Amino acid sequence: MSNLPPCPACQSAYTYEDGPLLVCPECGKEWSPDEASGAEEGLNVRDANGTPLSDGDTVVLIKDLKVKGSSSTLKIGTRVKNIRLVEGDHDIDCKVDGIGGMKLKSAFVRKA
Repeated sequence: MSNLPPCPACQSAYTYEDGPLLVCPECGKEWSPDEASGAEEGLNVRDANGTPLSDGDTVVLIKDLKVKGSSSTLKIGTRVKNIRLVEGDHDIDCKVDGIGGMKLKSAFVRKA
């Protein structure tokens, strides 16, 4: 076995080199060896205007969003406090007043 670092996403030991990148066969993450050697800086999530977001920020919806599995709609201008950033397509985890826990896409919010 080679002496490659484990996957930063799932900690799999089965990483391999593919040209200049390292690849994890279990979760599909690709990263550069330089990125793996440094400390993980966290997620790089930006709102619809390109402003960086961080945990604990307050955001405002810029579009009406239908709530899946419900007849409710989140209206434009709804403020969401104390967000948490997560990996994935829906990269904001939050609680919306009157609705409960939800995941939002950062493309539909702006930083307040």
